Amino acid sequence: MDHKRINLREAVWIGDSKARLKEFPPPVQKDIGDALFIVQAGSMSPAAKPFKGAGSGVFEIRSDYRTNTYRAVYAVKIGERVYVLHCFQKKSKRGIKTPKKEVDLIKRRLKMAQELEENYEQED
Repeated sequence: MDHKRINLREAVWIGDSKARLKEFPPPVQKDIGDALFIVQAGSMSPAAKPFKGAGSGVFEIRSDYRTNTYRAVYAVKIGERVYVLHCFQKKSKRGIKTPKKEVDLIKRRLKMAQELEENYEQED
């Protein structure tokens, strides 16, 4: 049997994104963790879709549990690493639009990720 070694891309958690994920119900943590693993392995998770409002290369993973929706937003077009920008429970009852404060936070963290990557590349 041919065992291929998968080179996983490093995941970098920005701000409190990992702590927030750990507060989600265990089935949601598993859904998001599985989807991020697929991303780290270099593929596109079927659970991921482009996140609108933060530019290209930013995606969201959505997990529904009971009556709640949870999201993890990550960026892949910054160097070789996967940057997890934000994890949150979507509480909006009016439509599917992500609240502005969440989008603004994601944009700020995307800038942080880009700066981190620049510093990371300079260390090599």
